[in-house]
Amino acid sequence: MPNISPAATRVPTVLVTGAARRLGREIALALAAAGWRVAVHYRSSMEDAIKTVAECDQLTKGAAAFHADLDDEGAIHGLLPAVIASFGNVDAVVNSASTFEHDTHATFSFAAMDKHMRSNTGAAIVLAQALHTHLQSRQQNTPDAPVRHGAVVNLLDQKLWNQNPDFFSYTLSKAALEAANTMLALALSPLVRVVGVAPGLTLTSHLLSDAQFEALHKLSPLGRSSTAQDVASAVLFALQNQSITGTTLLVDGGQHLMRFERDFSLM
Repeated sequence: MPNISPAATRVPTVLVTGAARRLGREIALALAAAGWRVAVHYRSSMEDAIKTVAECDQLTKGAAAFHADLDDEGAIHGLLPAVIASFGNVDAVVNSASTFEHDTHATFSFAAMDKHMRSNTGAAIVLAQALHTHLQSRQQNTPDAPVRHGAVVNLLDQKLWNQNPDFFSYTLSKAALEAANTMLALALSPLVRVVGVAPGLTLTSHLLSDAQFEALHKLSPLGRSSTAQDVASAVLFALQNQSITGTTLLVDGGQHLMRFERDFSLM
């Protein structure tokens, strides 16, 4: 059972953004298997979100889906209150949703930067802020109850420690989120811990053939990069360990120790 508070007896609740598909889905399922009640956020993949909810609910009862466009500041501000209204309490947020669109220094535009910054950086900050406000309110409303601390886990990218010029705006947005981790860890303590998890090449995409993905996945000191299960395990560890805040767990088989001139998808 997750260890949000030694005195806790109720089932803890986590909001996972982008949980309908791919890595967010794997994280949601791993947390549900570990005893978390999961709020499954989605933007457009409603059918996938319903499937993820059903699978999570089989593992820990009470999962539900929540829609929000993370480009829309108003929608982001409404997301956590909607989860709280449904579940009563929220103990953690995992920011997995991410915009990942290609640009370079030559094609960079304010529009591209703004799009990535809104969904990848701003949304995560607003949700961390909302969780802190919720925990403060919960403590004020039940002053005699044991203090329940919370956590925010932000999905980053090993390429922040192994930079190349591809996906320029995406990388900027993740670099800003990594900096925000430190500031939020200071600003929201002691109620909320803030931890980054930075995967390596984890899942394939339409940009890579199966053969390309298999070859690139092996390019690391350990001979393998991260799997979805590796990343999900790291997220669970970050949520459970009460002594981790303001830092990032790199889960990439050591890919950040190597030098790549291009993004994996363009190699």
